[in-house]
Amino acid sequence: MLRYEIVIYWSYEDQAFIAEVPELPGCAADGKTYQEALENVEIIMQEWIETAQELGRSIPEPKGRLLLA
Repeated sequence: MLRYEIVIYWSYEDQAFIAEVPELPGCAADGKTYQEALENVEIIMQEWIETAQELGRSIPEPKGRLLLA
């Protein structure tokens, strides 16, 4: 189970929900519904991790809630 924080918001520009994973740079997906965006980003998260492993890159440990800076 992936335990990374996911941020989901509506994009007027894209006319879609956007789901981003801040701890995995560039990891994002969209969907026509909130649920679709969530399902899509879960797939992309797994692919992000698999690609990082194949390339020998480090995979960040999930921190949970975003740090307020």
